[in-house]
Amino acid sequence: MADSNNKRIARNTLFLYTRMMLIMVVSLYASRVTLRVLGVDDFGIYQTVGGAVTFLAFLSNSLGSGTSRFLTFEMGKEKPRLQTLFSTVMIAHVVLGIAIVVVGEVVGLWFIYNKLIIPPDRLHAAVVAFHFSMIGTFFQITQVPYNATIIAHEHMDVYAWISIYEAVIKVALVFALLIFDYDKLEVYAVLMCIATISVIMIYRIYCRRKFPETRYKPEFDGEIFKEVASFSGWHLLSSSGASLANQGVTIVTNMFFAPAVVTVRSLALRINDIINSFIGNFRTAVNPQIVKKYAAKDYEGSKKLALASTQYTFYLMLIMVLPLFLLVEPALNIWLDEIPEGLIPFVQLALVQGLFQSFDTSLYVPIYAKGRIRENAIISPLFDSLQLPLIYVLFKMGFLPVTLAWVSMFAYAGLGLIVKPLLVHYVVGYELGRIMKMECRCLAVGAVSAVVPFILSMNVDVNTITGFALVLFASLVSVAVFVWVLGLDRNMRAFLMGWVKDKLGKSDYN
Repeated sequence: MADSNNKRIARNTLFLYTRMMLIMVVSLYASRVTLRVLGVDDFGIYQTVGGAVTFLAFLSNSLGSGTSRFLTFEMGKEKPRLQTLFSTVMIAHVVLGIAIVVVGEVVGLWFIYNKLIIPPDRLHAAVVAFHFSMIGTFFQITQVPYNATIIAHEHMDVYAWISIYEAVIKVALVFALLIFDYDKLEVYAVLMCIATISVIMIYRIYCRRKFPETRYKPEFDGEIFKEVASFSGWHLLSSSGASLANQGVTIVTNMFFAPAVVTVRSLALRINDIINSFIGNFRTAVNPQIVKKYAAKDYEGSKKLALASTQYTFYLMLIMVLPLFLLVEPALNIWLDEIPEGLIPFVQLALVQGLFQSFDTSLYVPIYAKGRIRENAIISPLFDSLQLPLIYVLFKMGFLPVTLAWVSMFAYAGLGLIVKPLLVHYVVGYELGRIMKMECRCLAVGAVSAVVPFILSMNVDVNTITGFALVLFASLVSVAVFVWVLGLDRNMRAFLMGWVKDKLGKSDYN
């Protein structure tokens, strides 16, 4: 049974990584061309008004997290109530979507007209972009139960296949921007909305054919809704802090600086999001197993998988972050036609933040599996939400825009290294020493892995092909060596060596 679960995790991770590779290539290329076509100011305007929509959409993400958890938990039971659960949460999401659109149109438009720094001649285009972002947001909210069902059933291969279509349509969207002789920002907003809806409809058709419970019936169970809403309500409180930190800061930044500064921060976060998406794919593959083991009362198995996957998540992040941190300038030159002023330090700080963020994200899963998230919902948002007033005060005092990247990095360090270990110990009962030992091992691997590549990057010209290749090779080898020597325990090394020998033996036999 354990081997079957491990194979499922590995297979699903492979499918999700294939999906992510497609999305990454398209996203990077599309960002490059979009920035060139829209220009720095229009790109920043779209990120700002889109950020206002995302700020409202955290409500649906919170309910979506509850949906995914309860669907997965139900599948760990002998008699799951999947049809009733899906129908109930679908009704809730439709109602929530309508409410968010109404609130968004009223509050969002007031904010655009009265608070944001937008050139007068671009105000109409910004409003059009906002309207179409709201339409896309409604469809994304009502899509949450379908995505939760796919994840709960662990059918990750569908993401890879549909991503091929998503990649094609987004490339077509980029070329359409070059063809249309109309306001580029407005065209971009309309096409992004159309692309979003078309991808969503394909997912829904797949779900209706594969999973009987997604064939909606007008069925609403008050008890089920109360359970999901209670869980999601606490998750909402937690998510609101993260939403304030991410999207609220974007809006505050636009209150003090020109849209070009928002563009710089958005580009840095886009790189961070792409890397986190790779890690998210691994977590998406492994998280259902942690929840199902807990639902089946295999608490020790759930704990071992949770802690081990946290460690491996950090190593996966490190092997991408280290070379990118050292090669950020030549990497950005490959990606962008011209590097906007101030982008490099934003990117480097966002990459380091991602390492701490991996602890925060991974250690939330045991709490999520148990379903007792009240303490996390109260404590964690304090670190997130306090970023917003702190950054506002610092900007008022005249600090540079990059200050917000430093604040965000330290906030996630506190969450990942201090807050989440204490919460997992208190709420789920994990040994605190065991968690801290795991984190210290990860940080030690990260520190020693960086020494040789860092020294090398200071003594070669990384903008040349030879220098770039040397630093990249040194980074990958250094991480691999120190993960093997310091990062893995004896049992895991023995398991990996046995797995490799087994595969080589099968290859020789064939």
